[in-house]
Amino acid sequence: MSVKPKKQLGQHFLKDAGTCQKIAKQVIWTNDTRKVLEIGPGMGALSKYLWEIPEIDLWLLDVDIESIDYLRAHYPAHADRILFGDFLRLRPEELFGDDSFIVVGNFPYNISSQILFKCLEYRNQVPQIMGMFQKEVAVRVAQGPGSKEYGIISVLLQTFYDIHYCFTVDEHVFIPPPKVKSGVIRCVRNERDALPCDEKLYFHVVKMAFNQRRKTLRNSLRQLLKDHPLPPKFESQRPEKLSVDDFIELTCLIEQWTAEANAQE
Repeated sequence: MSVKPKKQLGQHFLKDAGTCQKIAKQVIWTNDTRKVLEIGPGMGALSKYLWEIPEIDLWLLDVDIESIDYLRAHYPAHADRILFGDFLRLRPEELFGDDSFIVVGNFPYNISSQILFKCLEYRNQVPQIMGMFQKEVAVRVAQGPGSKEYGIISVLLQTFYDIHYCFTVDEHVFIPPPKVKSGVIRCVRNERDALPCDEKLYFHVVKMAFNQRRKTLRNSLRQLLKDHPLPPKFESQRPEKLSVDDFIELTCLIEQWTAEANAQE
């Protein structure tokens, strides 16, 4: 019995034991978080090495019922921790309550960015993300200011996580082989609990700036600036030059100007 990878689910199953072991070793285990959620386990290539770590309480989640049936048949001792479901629709509190949990996986390429944004939404419960992504996505998440890959997902993830690009994975270790290389990254929750500005406005500023990334901030954020001149450090800059702290400072300014304008109405 085996599971056939499904193109519509973006599945590329890992077949190389060395790569799976290497991924498992990249996770930073702490006494504070024992629960681990693996998304898209497929046939358990990575799972079996995670199960060898006695300190963790591993849960598997997959939208492919064929994978679920396979895993429950081959790992009956863990059947109650092998769940059918969609992470993007999951309410983690229903599974883990208020407990924190680490997210790991060889993530389906077609929803990998959505998985990251879901983890970002539950960042106070997800202290670490350890995953395989299409290399282009992994590089983009880990990239710093000043590069063409640096963008919305880079800034928003790096606002609350420290990102480490671990290693690149070649195409031949998958079934079926993808057309591109993959990259493994580790995201560890940083010490930033809250922003000094409105979070929704911050997300909006970042997205608006990068949606017109070829324009200077003075032009791309014109609607939000309401004729206020930007400080010299921002005036002629494009978004890829700004750090997370720069975007926070810029959002605080916009929030202040908006409050002043509302007070005068």
